[in-house]
Amino acid sequence: MALDPTKIRNQFPALHQRGIFLDNPGGTQAVKNCLDRMLDYLIESNSNRGCVFQTSRESDELIAKSRAAMADFLGASRPEEIIFGQNMTSLAFHLSRSLGRRLQPGDEIVVTRLDHDANVTPWTLIAEERGCKVRWVDFRLEDGTLDLDSLEKALDKKPRLVAVGYASNALGTINPVAQIVQMARQAGSLVFIDAVHYAPHGVIDVRQLGCDFLACSAYKFFGPHLGILYGRYELLEELFVYKVRPSSDKLPWKFETGTQNHEGIAGLLGTLEYLEWLGTHYGKEFSGELAKNYQGRALHLKQAMAAVNNYELGLSRALLKTLAEIPGLRIYGLTDADRMAERVPTFSFRTDKWTPREIATKLDLEGIYVWDGNYYALEVTRALGVEETGGMVRAGAVHYNTLEEIEKFGKALAKTARS
Repeated sequence: MALDPTKIRNQFPALHQRGIFLDNPGGTQAVKNCLDRMLDYLIESNSNRGCVFQTSRESDELIAKSRAAMADFLGASRPEEIIFGQNMTSLAFHLSRSLGRRLQPGDEIVVTRLDHDANVTPWTLIAEERGCKVRWVDFRLEDGTLDLDSLEKALDKKPRLVAVGYASNALGTINPVAQIVQMARQAGSLVFIDAVHYAPHGVIDVRQLGCDFLACSAYKFFGPHLGILYGRYELLEELFVYKVRPSSDKLPWKFETGTQNHEGIAGLLGTLEYLEWLGTHYGKEFSGELAKNYQGRALHLKQAMAAVNNYELGLSRALLKTLAEIPGLRIYGLTDADRMAERVPTFSFRTDKWTPREIATKLDLEGIYVWDGNYYALEVTRALGVEETGGMVRAGAVHYNTLEEIEKFGKALAKTARS
């Protein structure tokens, strides 16, 4: 059964009060079940964790439920492999300090020019601190895809770590992460995957990928402002962690020093419950292959994301067609209609007449929200030669967007281009 946009949109209160949200790559709207869970927690169970009284016990139970659900969403082997934090950026810096203690002068780290800076600077800074060499992997300017030949060369010297994104938050490109992990494994490298931009769009399974670490942010997939880090259990267990002394030395708590965002963790559980509902109602057509590897909630979550991915292919094609029809507009990244499965519905562009900021401002007057600038993908805008002139305009759809919204976006953009 195809997704029903009306029923989906009824789950998101913000969609009925504002304009057209195509700013989703910067943060999606929160689903009602997330909001309900957060409010209920703050009213009914608001407490610090780890004590014997009722609300503290309830906090512990809720955090455990959310952690187990997130493990199912990512395909982790056990809940203890899920670490909560402020956001992906903070978690990457936190992990980089732990991994940095293992680095020696002369060791190498690989980063890419297609990534958000949150998957670049934590690694380049720790490399500088430890006297390591950074090797950069380029992307193809003509279509925004990662240059695997460049990656192969970067792996020659057996780097200690490869940091790569699952999907580009600037150009929408989905990287062949399974292949990249295999290549890195053959070089003896650890692999950190930034899945922040991919998580709202498709199925993730860390065990099938074989990665060592993977990070995402709940506010990018319809939840609260919360970061999540997956780490392979054996590796997390042996890593040194920077924490306060009374904090537990056991997983997952040793990586969660200090009080966490409990209401956000409650909201994450609500978000995953919504996705489970989505998978049970709309994802059954994808159960054939998925049921071979998953069952119960994990199966429903994978079905949800498979259904989302299928629906969003139509949004990608519509966005591509809409943008291609605007005179004087250049789309960056993949523009081959037959290759839409290799990208998520995130499109960046520029026009001859207006700066990115001017376009975003004009669209805002029409009630349409898009981003402009570099979106922290600094190396992308530098490589494309647009950093000094305002970057690009970015319009990104998710499964609560509709073809009608994209049509309105196209008309407003065409009006702007003519003005």
